[in-house]
Amino acid sequence: MDPQQIEQIQQMIDKIGPVVLWTGVGVIILLRVAVYVAICLFLSSCFKRIPEEHRKLKPGMVWLLTIPAVNTVGNFFVYPALAKSYVAAFESQGSNPHGDCGQPLPLVYCILYAVATVLPWIPCLNILGCLNCLLYPAALVIWILILIKAGSLKSQLIVTQAGVYRDGEF
Repeated sequence: MDPQQIEQIQQMIDKIGPVVLWTGVGVIILLRVAVYVAICLFLSSCFKRIPEEHRKLKPGMVWLLTIPAVNTVGNFFVYPALAKSYVAAFESQGSNPHGDCGQPLPLVYCILYAVATVLPWIPCLNILGCLNCLLYPAALVIWILILIKAGSLKSQLIVTQAGVYRDGEF
């Protein structure tokens, strides 16, 4: 290759590079939003399945998790409230074969996620940045366990009241 061809290729890369970069960033953002929407739909359906008098949080409040800065704090409200709502619903049916319905898991997840999110922003603790390599995967595993537990409890909850939301229908 002669220098002129190399320069032409470099100019083409300079023109296309930003477009490819911003397209990639846009796709990543859209995928993240899609995952959050799916999770919020699932969590909302879990809250809707619980009888209203036992809900510790309104189903629409889970959508606060889609707001980037609010979701770190919102986790502390949504996930523990879901576990407490399941406990109240099962106890109202006369027995609770599920015990605490996984109540410690949401708190552990919320703390791990908050620490992993805030830690890099504290300058004096930036040397502990490698700690995030452990905290985020641990939080992800616990988050998946919470969602599996919530889905399992949702399917086992007996809804006996007339007019209660059940699987998308009234």
